[in-house]
Amino acid sequence: MNLTLYVWRQKGPGEKGKLEKYEAKDVSPDSSFLEMLDEVNEELIRKGKEPIAFDHDCREGICGMCSQVINGVPHGPEEEITVCQLHMRTFKDGDAIYIEPWRSKAFPIIKDLVVDRTAFERIMQAYGYVSCHTGGCPTSTESHNGGVPDSNSILIPQPDAEAAMDAAACIGCGACVAACPNASAMLFTSAKVSQLALLPQGKPEAARRVKAMVEQMDKEGFGNCTNHYECEAACPKGISVSFIARMNRELIKAMPQAD
Repeated sequence: MNLTLYVWRQKGPGEKGKLEKYEAKDVSPDSSFLEMLDEVNEELIRKGKEPIAFDHDCREGICGMCSQVINGVPHGPEEEITVCQLHMRTFKDGDAIYIEPWRSKAFPIIKDLVVDRTAFERIMQAYGYVSCHTGGCPTSTESHNGGVPDSNSILIPQPDAEAAMDAAACIGCGACVAACPNASAMLFTSAKVSQLALLPQGKPEAARRVKAMVEQMDKEGFGNCTNHYECEAACPKGISVSFIARMNRELIKAMPQAD
């Protein structure tokens, strides 16, 4: 396959960027999108030119690092996959492909297709965890004295466990933000809030958690949710917008308990 690529090139956060044209020749239909970019970069290096900077890590659809908008769609035209899982057989010989980074004020561009997504990390640091004690080892003193039960011994209804696992599937890639016309992070934040709110271990701190994480989300400059549903459509893990509704309910319940 021979393809024409229009790739966003930007030297740094404060620099002006633009789309630059590249030719990808003799591309195997069985190669992944990232492998195709590897080949383009190898050719650029051979010519003494600077390669295209893009994020990647596991290349197995797990880490969410390969954040690219391909022909206007985060992670490309296929549903529920990341860029590293996108194969070139999706495209046709002679196609023109436009490749851009995530577009969001909260995700400033570092270089080319690489963006700074530490805003997500700060939302998690705000309270995306369980800090209260949920049980000790079988030989601990408190276990023998009838204290806090071990977390693995707490019975959880099957629907709650499955819903929590569905929320936990979020890999924090940011496709929801890139797809949303408002650059909202509600799907990401709601998945992280819901994952813990559904489980007994997360309930003692549920009110403080949802308030802190939503407050941090707003501080980062993400937009509001206006129910476009683009986030769910673009999510590589199929996270449901129903978690946004759950987070809103959690937030309403938490408001009277303001610290």
